[in-house]
Amino acid sequence: MDRFGDLDVFARVVTAKSMSAAGRQLNLSPAVISKRIRRLEERLGVRLLQRTTRQLSLTEAGQGFYERVVSVLSSIEDAEAWVASGAGQARGTLRVSAPTSFGRLHIAPHLKPFLDTHPQVTVDLMLGDAFVDIVGEGFDLAVRIADLQDSSLVAKRLAPNHRVLCATPGYLAAAGTPGSIEDLARHTLIAHNADHWRLDGPGGPVSVRVNGPLRTNSSEVVREALLAGLGIALRSTWDVGPELKSGALQRVLPEYSVGKRVAVYAVYPSRRHMEQKVRAFVDYLGELYGATPYWDEGLGL
Repeated sequence: MDRFGDLDVFARVVTAKSMSAAGRQLNLSPAVISKRIRRLEERLGVRLLQRTTRQLSLTEAGQGFYERVVSVLSSIEDAEAWVASGAGQARGTLRVSAPTSFGRLHIAPHLKPFLDTHPQVTVDLMLGDAFVDIVGEGFDLAVRIADLQDSSLVAKRLAPNHRVLCATPGYLAAAGTPGSIEDLARHTLIAHNADHWRLDGPGGPVSVRVNGPLRTNSSEVVREALLAGLGIALRSTWDVGPELKSGALQRVLPEYSVGKRVAVYAVYPSRRHMEQKVRAFVDYLGELYGATPYWDEGLGL
């Protein structure tokens, strides 16, 4: 029985959200795709997909199985690509898209060791806060901070992304330290391009309306206003880790944060025939950041 083939068929159906679309990708008829999915479900003894005439959706068991299948297939493809690449050397221009602040703080300062190790690579690093069309705009990969578990592209998790509520000691001394999530309504909240914060707390998810005297499309403006003592902001620890460690900023309502599904990812079009320059850079960033990135060290998260 082609067990790994059935796993690949299942993953393609989930990604494509359609048996017919998955069939076109694999050059198989919808009937064959449906038969392979039924065979997999029968072998596992559980239903993985809910089928209607208009759409497919994952069952709870299917969701958990899919997350593990993607990891298995990724490991297999990585192993095959490693063997195929042999001693191939990374070379050529590597076009990378990354968020402005993150790229400035956590990519640019670490380019020298990578380029020293791979002297035949040239990095073309483009910073911006909008998601680019990787394929259409000719990028080799993009670094994104988001929930990409449903992405149609290949997304490799590089690091966790912890976002915390924080403010300066001066602001808290003047305005008071909120003791509950409801207290935030009486405080100045600063954000960019957001009317609400969606947080996870002890009682589950909550939504907080953001109101304040500053409106901006710039995350860096919010950061500077926060450090100036304007109010409370929701910031990533990669952005304000040093200030949290020094005491220039203090956490507020530490039991509330952004869900763990948001993380730092490397996103690229395909694992198949992945160029060595892309593989080398993705592996470098993954090792540089790791499960506990350097910016989170000492924060007790």
